[in-house]
Amino acid sequence: MPDEALAPEGAARLRATEALRDVPREPGAAKPDPILVADKVVRRFGGLTAVNVGHVEIPRGAITALIGPNGAGKTTFFNLLTGFDSPDEGAWTFNGDSLQGVPAYKVARRGMVRTFQLTKALSRLTVIDNMRLGAVGQKGESFWRALIPGLWQNQENEITDRADELLARFKLDAKRDDFAGSLSGGQRKLLEMARALMVEPEMVMLDEPMAGVNPALTQSLLGHVKDLRENGMTVLFVEHDMDMVRDISDWAIVMAQGQVIAEGTPRDVMADPKVIDAYLGAHHDGAPDPHADETPAAIPADDAEPTEKE
Repeated sequence: MPDEALAPEGAARLRATEALRDVPREPGAAKPDPILVADKVVRRFGGLTAVNVGHVEIPRGAITALIGPNGAGKTTFFNLLTGFDSPDEGAWTFNGDSLQGVPAYKVARRGMVRTFQLTKALSRLTVIDNMRLGAVGQKGESFWRALIPGLWQNQENEITDRADELLARFKLDAKRDDFAGSLSGGQRKLLEMARALMVEPEMVMLDEPMAGVNPALTQSLLGHVKDLRENGMTVLFVEHDMDMVRDISDWAIVMAQGQVIAEGTPRDVMADPKVIDAYLGAHHDGAPDPHADETPAAIPADDAEPTEKE
């Protein structure tokens, strides 16, 4: 069936699947067109090595899941890649340019943005003001230009129009003038994702976007993550719910004890004995395990937000 005959989601996912078809199912596998490449990234806290990633490549235009048991080092790895923490060793590039030592705000300006497991909305600002703050290169941020509205007012109007379009897309337009602190947990997740898109990024990194979200909003969030791929963006996300990983991701990278232990399609990694052992514990008695072909459907995060009532 030709691409144009498929539904939009099917066409985008098919392109990603085709691009990854011949990639070896092994840790550190080379990708045809990686947007992000990390080499020998190590982070230690005292005597504990939290992250020790030899080589990872994130494929462009695909949705990649970063999975693993609690304490595997996933969020720490996110923090290192996005400039919120500094590694003891290692280097990484985005679109071929080094991000080593680049502060978080400059990483975002280069087109790689992230959200957080615990949302970072500015509670005492309105929803629309939270959105406006996400835009980069605002002329009114300069003290002297801010004194002359004619120098920045047109850009401000354009930013507001874009923010309103995104709020409508994420079904938050009715909350436009409400304080962000009045939103439910799921709505704050939507706001954070919408605000990230104000940067017009090439790559979006989502740290447990579904944690603490009720089932009704979960489906909405899943749809928005898929839409990012349809709009040509690359997505890397941390998630514990294997059903969601299977539903939306094209590729999966598995971490355990700070290291990448497996890569492949969701189906590949969920059948990998190393992955099953990482989640369920290795079996040392040599006896057949009656649950050997089962994988955990959902593994709760230690610090996930409590599910809200919408």
